Amino acid sequence: MNITQVATPTHEGVYRVEAAEFGLVGFIAIHSTTLGPAAGGLRMKPYGSEDEALTDALRLSEGMTYKNAAAGLPLGGGKSVIMGDPTSLKTPKLLRAFGKAVDACEGRYWTAEDMGMTPADMAEVAKETRFVAGLADGKFASGDPSPITARGIFNSIRQVARHGLGDARLKGRTVSVQGLGHVGWHLCHRLKAAGANLVVTDIDADRVKAAVTGIGAEAVSLDDIYGVEADIFAPCAIGGILNAQTIPNLNVKAVAGGANNQLATPQDAELLHGRGILYAPDYVANGGGIINAAAEILEIETRVDWVDEKLRALDDTMNNILTSAKDAGVSPAVVAQDVVAQSMTSRAA
Repeated sequence: MNITQVATPTHEGVYRVEAAEFGLVGFIAIHSTTLGPAAGGLRMKPYGSEDEALTDALRLSEGMTYKNAAAGLPLGGGKSVIMGDPTSLKTPKLLRAFGKAVDACEGRYWTAEDMGMTPADMAEVAKETRFVAGLADGKFASGDPSPITARGIFNSIRQVARHGLGDARLKGRTVSVQGLGHVGWHLCHRLKAAGANLVVTDIDADRVKAAVTGIGAEAVSLDDIYGVEADIFAPCAIGGILNAQTIPNLNVKAVAGGANNQLATPQDAELLHGRGILYAPDYVANGGGIINAAAEILEIETRVDWVDEKLRALDDTMNNILTSAKDAGVSPAVVAQDVVAQSMTSRAA
């Protein structure tokens, strides 16, 4: 196992992790521990380069700082990534090796499930470290966070409908969903139950087919999702998809989804605002998953009630952000940043 520190002025600690005998190359990024130990999921995907993987870890970990602060959690921001296709390269030995790297952080970073990971994978990581959440078994086990994440996103979609479309009802509204992974799939089922019409896309053709045949969704190609005429666009796949190329093509009144780092640059929030498209800041909309994991990290005895209470508070936070943004005539992204800054300042004092 080889763990080396990567110098960066924006983070408290960044570590490159390699175990060549298991095909492991990855990064652990600790953005902030101002509010508590850094917490954020482990992602595995076939990155094109180490620079791409590192950049993802840096952006995601910073986003976790904002997400945890907005959710009122006593946790800082961190994230970890492993390079490689999880369907072919993920092995118990690789996961256990990564667990040793997490343990070397000595509690400054807690990991959990993210893209390319499952509760079973977290159980392998946990064989080498106790700093793991999202486990399927145990007194405080929180399991798969996807249903709770989807619940929070669904609440945010209702909020943008209320603020941007006149009322919170979703019956008869059209929602375009990009990404049918665990979160996107659960979200689609909630939207369908609420009477929404769905337009979907995903790189997995079988998932798209299941959405069409199972819940009556309309399918479009990966690129065509941006031009779909809909009330609300819900990005639930990769980050950076709201940018100078895609925003001019959007044909929606609002954006609220589960993907992390949806804005390619901070300026893209202003592009949305300039087009009159209401944007639900992603790190507020998708905070349900870390709330669920936090109950495990913090060993909350009444986990279900605690998570419900935190989700209600997060919904109130989104409502307040959208209300304040409208009153001030600014993008919700601006208000959300102020909310996070105030939260961190007041709770760190």
